Amino acid sequence: MASLSLPLNKTMIQYHIPSTLIPLNSSKTLFPGYQNLSIVTKTSTTTTIPFKTTCKSSSVSRAETLLSPDHLDGAHDHDDHDFNHHDHHDNQTALVYHEDDRPLSQIWREIQGANDWEGLLDPLNSHLRTEIIRYGEFAQACYDSFDFDPHSRYCGTCKYQGAHFFERLDMAHRGYDISRYLYATSNINLPNFFQRSKMSSVWSTHANWMGYVAVSTDESEVARLGRRDILIAWRGTVTYLEWICDLKDILRPAEFGPDPTVKMESGFYDLYTKKERGCKYCSFSAREQVLAEVKRLLEYYEGEEISITVTGHSLGAALALISAYDIAEVGLNDAVGRPTIPVTVYSFAGPRVGNLKFKERCDELGVKVLRLVNVHDVVPNVPGIIANEKLDQFQKYIEEAISFPWSYAHVGVELPLDHTQSPFLKPTKDPGSAHNLEAHLHLVDGYHGKGRKFRLVTKRDIALVNKNCDLLRGEYGVPPNWRQDENKGMVRNSDGRWVLPERPRLEGHPPDMAVHLEKVLNYVNESSSGSQQLGTT
Repeated sequence: MASLSLPLNKTMIQYHIPSTLIPLNSSKTLFPGYQNLSIVTKTSTTTTIPFKTTCKSSSVSRAETLLSPDHLDGAHDHDDHDFNHHDHHDNQTALVYHEDDRPLSQIWREIQGANDWEGLLDPLNSHLRTEIIRYGEFAQACYDSFDFDPHSRYCGTCKYQGAHFFERLDMAHRGYDISRYLYATSNINLPNFFQRSKMSSVWSTHANWMGYVAVSTDESEVARLGRRDILIAWRGTVTYLEWICDLKDILRPAEFGPDPTVKMESGFYDLYTKKERGCKYCSFSAREQVLAEVKRLLEYYEGEEISITVTGHSLGAALALISAYDIAEVGLNDAVGRPTIPVTVYSFAGPRVGNLKFKERCDELGVKVLRLVNVHDVVPNVPGIIANEKLDQFQKYIEEAISFPWSYAHVGVELPLDHTQSPFLKPTKDPGSAHNLEAHLHLVDGYHGKGRKFRLVTKRDIALVNKNCDLLRGEYGVPPNWRQDENKGMVRNSDGRWVLPERPRLEGHPPDMAVHLEKVLNYVNESSSGSQQLGTT
């Protein structure tokens, strides 16, 4: 990956060569130049108060006491170790922990981004921290339940039935139930993303499982949240980054609204809108599946306080943003006679999705996006040749005046994280580890604001970091890539042989999907004369 910087009005403009120009040689040499990408971040205006870290008096603040390693499961105090990358800050930086004593039910709109998270990020609000991690775990569930095994005839599906999904993932306590599984056709040009079985007899030759729609059903959880939450979680890629090279960096009209200048990357658009009419899992596009199911749930819970939250990691974060924009663009959250339902995206390590017009339209529609990024991750810097996104007027010029075809812009508010600040993680230049979702959640757990010391506060198990990577330091004794089903799902049959068991028949689209879809989008098809179709063949 080559990059160059040019001065413009004393501000550096950074250009990136499109990923499609990078040769795909091997995973080790895929992105040799990404580690040196410069990241432009907004300067914090929060003032920190210096204190001596050696203070042991009884007047130590409540925040310092709460963050003591003695209060953390499995955590160790690394102050006496030389980690080079962060210790020199310790004696100069205040440790701040924003413990919000207000119940979440009273401030949930603020936590969901009603004020664009102003005043909640530096220092990081305690409610926001736990909500980011909670929604990140819903996104992680897409990986933990997905069948990646090419030797299984069920490769490309979810391993668990919807009724037992959260139970099998030890997430039943979250108080959500699966409402609908989501599928997309794999017959599009993203070969490094879709998983296919090597078996001759397979569950589908056209479809891949892409995520789920769920809803908070436990009434005690609804009371804690302060509303009924409709959740959409999209599957992405764990650490495998070759899919980036499949992107064509071609912007195309979104076609979900009336403005043809609102554009998104063509590969993301195809993944969201294409369908295979002969397949019972993707005869409706992913777009149609989402809109129909959200419409059904809104009717079912009519009259209640509701939120719509969309989450995803990596390519799943791109789909999360597109579907949130789509829901708002068609007005699904803004029905006549009902208060506008907030639509929020928790995006983890997501790429750019659309042009500046797309960003502006999302802002106009009130779609709230919180982007969690590791500053060493390559994915948030693709696709496109992009100027400094802080210079909106310059970007408008290159989009409108010269029709520059590779101009992309991020949407929403960014929370930059840095894996080199965690004393639990080993130094690495591996782009896959920097992209890992569990690592992002670990970083959120210990983040307290720009320049502040990393300390874990939620007692989240650090072993989760190594679920699908090798990022924890060796002294913690956690093997890399440790998560798998017992015996890789193999069981003994009646003859005593080890076999992969048959799974229950997968359900296709529900019979009422077309009915709910027509209720949502009938006016779109009638008014657009075919230019705004729900999906493409």
